[in-house]
Amino acid sequence: MSRDENRSRVTHHDRILTELRNRITGGEWQPGFQLPFETQLAESHGVSRMTMNKVLAQLTREGFLVRRRKLGTFVARPMTQAAVMEIADIEAEVAAMGLAWRFDLQERSLRPPLPQEVQAARIKDHSLNVLALRGVHYAGDLPFCHERRIINADIAPAATGVDFHQLAPGAWLVREIPWSSAEHRIRAVPASGPVARELGLANGSACLEVTRRTETSGQWVTLATQTYPGDRHQLVAQFGPGSGVEPG
Repeated sequence: MSRDENRSRVTHHDRILTELRNRITGGEWQPGFQLPFETQLAESHGVSRMTMNKVLAQLTREGFLVRRRKLGTFVARPMTQAAVMEIADIEAEVAAMGLAWRFDLQERSLRPPLPQEVQAARIKDHSLNVLALRGVHYAGDLPFCHERRIINADIAPAATGVDFHQLAPGAWLVREIPWSSAEHRIRAVPASGPVARELGLANGSACLEVTRRTETSGQWVTLATQTYPGDRHQLVAQFGPGSGVEPG
C-alpha cells in the first residue's frame, strides 16, 4: 500500500469515527439504539468492511458501543464509575467487542506462595502450595490483558487439572467456586519487564492494573493481577436505587 493510500484510509477512519461519535453524543442515536449492520455502514460510507470494523471496535473500547454476538451493535447505556465492580469475565468482554478471545498461558506451576503473595492474599498457612498462572488474554490478534494469578490449591484442587488454554481462569473459578466476598485494588502503573513485552508495549507505557482477591466462607480462593494497556480499557460500574451504592 502506498503512503498516499494509507493516509487516505486514516482520513476515512477518522472522519467516520468522528461522525458516529457525534451521532451518539449529540443524541441522534440514543442508548439502546441498534446500528445498521457493519456491511451496510461500510457501503453507506464508501469504505471497506475492515475500515468500518476498526471504527466500531474503537467506539466499543471507548465505551460508546456494545457489540453482541449474533444480535448486532448497540449504543451503550450510560454507566457511572463507582467504588464497586463485578468480577470481570474477560472472555465475555472480548466477545462483546465482536472479537475472538484466547488465553496464551506463559507460565504454570504448583509452588509455595511468594512472600508478597502471602501478604496480598493474606495466606495463613504458608506450607500450602498455590497454583500460579501467568498469561495474556487476546482480543483478536491484539493483547488485551496480562494476567498473573495464584489459586488456593487446597480450596480448588480441580484447578490443577484444567487446561486454561481453553477456558479463562477467572471464568472457571466463578463457575466452580462460589465466592462470598471480593476486594479490588486499582492503580495506574508503567509497563515493564514481562508485562510490557507480552502486551507489546514500550517500557513505561501507561497501564491500568486491577488486583482482585476473592474469598469463599472466610477462605481465600484466588489473587489475580490483571494489567491492561491504558489506551484500550476503562473501568465502569452500573448501579441504581436500592443497590446500596452511594453516588459520589
